[in-house]
Amino acid sequence: MKKIQKTNAMRFLDQHKVEYEAHTYEHKDGDPVDGVHVANMLHQPVEAVYKTLVTQANTKEYLVYMLPVEKELDLKKCAKIAGVKSCEMIHVKDINKITGYIRGGCSPLGMKKQFRTFIEMDCLNQDKIYFSAGKIGMQIEMDPKTLIDLIHVQAGDITKE
Repeated sequence: MKKIQKTNAMRFLDQHKVEYEAHTYEHKDGDPVDGVHVANMLHQPVEAVYKTLVTQANTKEYLVYMLPVEKELDLKKCAKIAGVKSCEMIHVKDINKITGYIRGGCSPLGMKKQFRTFIEMDCLNQDKIYFSAGKIGMQIEMDPKTLIDLIHVQAGDITKE
């Protein structure tokens, strides 16, 4: 078995002595980076695989949202749960500057700065969820309740019906 090179997200979990499992999947340039493709590669149901999206509120604060890969963010609900007037998706070109990660490899853990993070409350129905380890081709599997406690994630309704 080949040794997995640790990402910032994995080092963060190790530092906090949190149990997780790392999974890798084959990814070649030109392959899709969408989450449904990732769920298929991991042989996991789409409702257990989460994507991490970054928005900016009207207050200029960056807010992080985690949701199942096949769902869509409802920006009105996102603003409401965060207690701001509005928020919009950041530009793809700004992801690295803000988070230290790239599109398709954005993890809620180990960002340049820990931003307020929210997760779709359906995660509480899952024993384990999968999300980016901070690199395309690598996912972290862990208990969503542990993630919520670790970085003070707020669970709520953030997706479109």
